[in-house]
This record gives sequence, C-alpha cells and structure tokens, in this order.
Amino acid sequence: MRSIGVMTSRNEDQYRRGNEVVVRSDRGVEVGQVLCEATDDALTHLDQPPTGSIVRVVSGEDVSNINSIDGDRFSKIEICKREISKLELDMKLIDVETLLGGERIVVFYIADDRVDFRQLVKVLASEFKTRIEMRQVGVRDEAKLLADYGDCGKPVCCNNHLVTMPPVSMKMAKLQKATLDPTKISGRCGRLKCCLRYEFDTYEEIHKQLPRVGAHIVTANGRAKVLNQQIIAEQLLIEMEDHRRMVIDASEVLSVIKSQAGGGKRKKSSSSAKPAQKDKGAVVADSKPDPQKAAKAGRKKQVSKQGKRNRKPRKSE
Repeated sequence: MRSIGVMTSRNEDQYRRGNEVVVRSDRGVEVGQVLCEATDDALTHLDQPPTGSIVRVVSGEDVSNINSIDGDRFSKIEICKREISKLELDMKLIDVETLLGGERIVVFYIADDRVDFRQLVKVLASEFKTRIEMRQVGVRDEAKLLADYGDCGKPVCCNNHLVTMPPVSMKMAKLQKATLDPTKISGRCGRLKCCLRYEFDTYEEIHKQLPRVGAHIVTANGRAKVLNQQIIAEQLLIEMEDHRRMVIDASEVLSVIKSQAGGGKRKKSSSSAKPAQKDKGAVVADSKPDPQKAAKAGRKKQVSKQGKRNRKPRKSE
C-alpha cells in the first residue's frame, strides 16, 4: 500500500533518498525506501504514521529473497481464489503480499457487505504455514495496488506520490471547464481523477476575482457584457454595445456595474414607469369617451324613463 512511516536509525548510519533498506515495523520485517529525514516540517504532513527501525541496507541475499517472493505471488493468488470459490464467499480478491521475513501474508480484498472469512483464514494458514492478515480495501486502493499508467501517460498518482486520496467532486471539473464525459474524467479506479483536485484552489481563487458571466462591465472602449471566462489566463470574452465580441485581459476592466440583488439584469429606465404628477389648478382634457360605454349609459337612461311612463298612478282614497 506504499504507506509512509517514521523509522529510527543508528547514529553512525547515513542514508540518502532512494536507498532501499530493510526495516522492522509493527507488521514485521519488510522492505522500504528512504524518502527524507524526519524533520519537524516533514512530520506535520503525516497523520499518525507507523513507526519502526531501519535494520540494514538491502543486500544481495535480500534481493534474491524478494525475487523469490515475487515469483510465488501469482501462485498464492490462484490458491486464494480457489479457496474463496470453494467457500462461496462474496468478496473480490485484489492482491496478496508476503513480507520479507515471511512471518505474515496480507490478503487484500473488496466486499460490499461483511464477510465471515474465519474458515478461509484457517485454510490459508495451513496452506502457507504462516500468519494470515485479511485487509479490506476500496476501489481506489485497488487502483493503488494494481494500476500502472493513467490517461496522461504517466504512472498513476495513487501509486506514485499520493499519501491520502483527496476528495474530488463534479464542481471541480465544471470550474476547470473539463469535459463532463465520465469516461474521460474518471481514473483507473472508476472514480473522478485525483488530478482534478490539484489546481482547484487556484481556479477558485482566480474565479472569485473575475467578473461573473453575465455581468456588465466598463472598459476603455465602452460598456460590455461578460460572455465567458478563461480563468487560468485571466481573460474575458465580452460583447460590446455594438455587438462586437472580443477577448480582453481582466486588468482592462475599469469597473463592474452592479446588478439588482434579485434578478441579475440591469435596471431599465422607462418614462411610463411612474405617472406624471398633476399640477394644482391645471385642467386636464378628458380622453375620448368609449362608444360602447356611452351606448350602455344611454340604454339605462331610456329604460328608466320608460319605467316612469308605465307606472300607474295610485288611486285616491
């Protein structure tokens, strides 16, 4: 799993970066590679690292033992797969690791639910004559163990320099204007590529300083509207009032016209927005009467007159 630990050494021993050494950790005797001196600054980047001690530099005998272990690795994987199939366990075998000292074999697997592998451990312990450790991992850990090269042509980051897997979201891909095709932004593990996280903080910082898309700005050439952003280049695609489009640097923006808090559009002025106030004492000419309303009013008057005519006078007592 390429875990990073802090190992002590004797004062008279000196090691350089890249030296292959034999260490004694809490797992047993295994092989490691020297990265740097464990200074206070280096320790701040590690969260509860495993500890141990450096025994010696890898010798010729150690190299032959390592080659023998690597040669038996595939046969041990086949044995584990066979026993898992016999016991009908709902788990996927990923890899088998044998420590240099031979005192432990680590079996890496993936499972959706809890697996009762006690019988499997007994069978493997009697087969390999050593201690068996079952370790459940995720799909990203599977890529960390088995993947070789990514789409960029370089070794996958999880198997190269990443200590912890950074959280990655679709928001990061959208901000960096990466394609949203899952097949192109997914890594060997099937999850979003870890490299989308590397430059996100820089993109986000620059994005906050640029005028947003749709904002109205003032430049030396006049007013314009922002159509698009080129975040890393710090450039804007704008449309002038005469509908000309051009790309300018963000430094050419003189000011940003603030939009309304609710809508995001500029406030339009209109002469009909508010009625004109009437001056005191002024005579306002009435508009032309509606002919339909006038006809209705005439009918009402006529009906009322006819009602008076048809009314019978009361008889006198």
